[in-house]
Amino acid sequence: MNRSEMMGVFLSEAEELLQLLEIEILNLEQKGESPQIIQNIFRIAHTLKGSSAAMGFEEMKQLTHEMENILDKIRNQLLPVTEQVVDILFQCLDHLNGLKREIEQEGVTKTNIDSVVHQLRQLENCAGENYESKRNFFEDKKQKLRKWICKVRLSDRCEMKLPRAHIILNHLKKWGSVISSEPELDHVIDETNLHEISYIVKTNADPDGLQHALNQLIDVEDVEVMPFSNENLADAFASLTDAHKDADPDNLIPNQGRNEEKKIGQTIRVDVEHLENMMNLVGELVIDQTRIAQVGNLLRDRYSSDEMIDDLERISNHFSRIIGELQESVMKTRMLPVERLFNRFPRMVRDLARTLNKEVSLLLEGKETELDRTVIEEISDPLIHLIRNSIDHGIEEMEVRKKLGKSIKGTIKIRATHQENQVVLTVEDDGAGINIEKVKESAIRRRLISAQDAETMSEQELIQLIFLPGFSTAQSVSEISGRGVGMDIVRNHIEKLNGLIDVETRMGEGTKFTIKLPLTLAILRGLLIKFQDSTYALPMNSVIEIVRISKKEIHSIKGQAVVKIREKIIPLIGLHELFRMSCGKRKTKNVFIVVVGLAEKRLGLVVDELIGSQEIVVKSIGSYVGQVEGVAGATILGDGSVALILDVTGVFKLAKNQKSIGTEVMDDVV
Repeated sequence: MNRSEMMGVFLSEAEELLQLLEIEILNLEQKGESPQIIQNIFRIAHTLKGSSAAMGFEEMKQLTHEMENILDKIRNQLLPVTEQVVDILFQCLDHLNGLKREIEQEGVTKTNIDSVVHQLRQLENCAGENYESKRNFFEDKKQKLRKWICKVRLSDRCEMKLPRAHIILNHLKKWGSVISSEPELDHVIDETNLHEISYIVKTNADPDGLQHALNQLIDVEDVEVMPFSNENLADAFASLTDAHKDADPDNLIPNQGRNEEKKIGQTIRVDVEHLENMMNLVGELVIDQTRIAQVGNLLRDRYSSDEMIDDLERISNHFSRIIGELQESVMKTRMLPVERLFNRFPRMVRDLARTLNKEVSLLLEGKETELDRTVIEEISDPLIHLIRNSIDHGIEEMEVRKKLGKSIKGTIKIRATHQENQVVLTVEDDGAGINIEKVKESAIRRRLISAQDAETMSEQELIQLIFLPGFSTAQSVSEISGRGVGMDIVRNHIEKLNGLIDVETRMGEGTKFTIKLPLTLAILRGLLIKFQDSTYALPMNSVIEIVRISKKEIHSIKGQAVVKIREKIIPLIGLHELFRMSCGKRKTKNVFIVVVGLAEKRLGLVVDELIGSQEIVVKSIGSYVGQVEGVAGATILGDGSVALILDVTGVFKLAKNQKSIGTEVMDDVV
């Protein structure tokens, strides 16, 4: 393996380790001092130190080494976990992330780590100077908890030794916490030789009382309770490895080693480019499969009596099934659990809440929900904006919440679920909700709408004003808000992903943002439509309904063509109007209208013919053509022709820019 390949492996591993490190430091802050959490952080720092040393990155190696020293002091109860300690650990994490970015971009490190190393050494010196006070601190904190080794011998007459060992374990849990046991009961397969079990128990109970209670249990022949020490541990755990003899039993994780052994070989690292190439090849197969099916249908019409046509049809159907399964498998390789995205938010919420002097609890649900890696990357910024908005504008100050009878700690809940062929993400808070009147006043003050227009707008339309560029209800500009950017970026990002965003709010109760996204952007189901001699594709998730109406049902309001569908007025526009194409008179009496939606908006597209829906492979139209408003890409059809994929967001923008839409539609259908 050359250095370039080694660098790729190192950076990939470093990114995973730093994400885990952030999670564990947050756990340390929220759950308090825990031997397992400390050991997890220590293990991550140690792994990073080893890999960075192997690659020759001295600053990363030095910083992780200094972290190890502090973690060792905490592990040995020489240093309590305080707010200062957690803050310094977060600073270390930020510096490590900075070093990783520099390595990724430039191949060398430039970040100065002297200040954070100095703080770590100050903590280390403090731990050494104040050993006695720290020890007293821990003794008071643990309320005289001590560790005991309970060596229990079972009677030879015991017929079910393993269940009896579990009963003893459950009994000990009533007295305190059971740290470990030898042998590990979950891994005992043959209980024939299970005669003696040693439990390590942390409790404030009297050892004589503990021994007496165990002796009263059925099938217990003898009990010996001894203080925990390395000597007693070695005697009681004779079958443990040398490494475990010297370890603090608080840090023994019984199932960890075996679970890790089972996972070896089940996953491999694959370069993203390989997955992209594989997806492109599958896309080509999907196109060819469509062409074969189309050719088969043409041959069936021409040579219906030929038996070979039946064989061709069977082969085509089998080919379609195989392509479908292959497509699904490749899609799954591109899918990632949204946990990878969600893990970025707890630290951000913590830091922002502290900056604003608020207490905020973050609840994450549906971490296992899978989404295309491209969508995950693109949706990150919109979610960050929504979360920051909820903390800044939604969650009230602690004093205000207390006066309102709410918990002083606000709650933000982020949830991910699958809904048909979409992923639904919700960001919900229990804050003040959106003040509609304040939104209206702010929009008028910033000249985004006129006072006259504001009076005629519905409540839902007023809420949608928060997505306008330049809108903000903040009275002053800060690092967090007030510049009028954010929510418009959220909507634009989501619409680029062929997604939708909706808002629900109640004054005094909170606000809920709902985002609906396609599972993938590479292959989607599209509605094929025809206008004149050209075929176009519309993403099916943007199609609300398809109707056929007579020309008489089309009316004009202030020069704009409209139609009434289900008691709702829908504006109409022809594709030739959008893209400045010529169009002749329609000779048919009826008109096909495809109603497309964008959030709460609706628009009727007048088309000549409906071809049907099918899987379409999204292809870029390339830099030579460039970006065309209203066009998201192109796809190759079964007959080899190219169809443009319409971008519904762009279509709405084009329609909005028209001085009077649908005027030519009126002319066509008259």
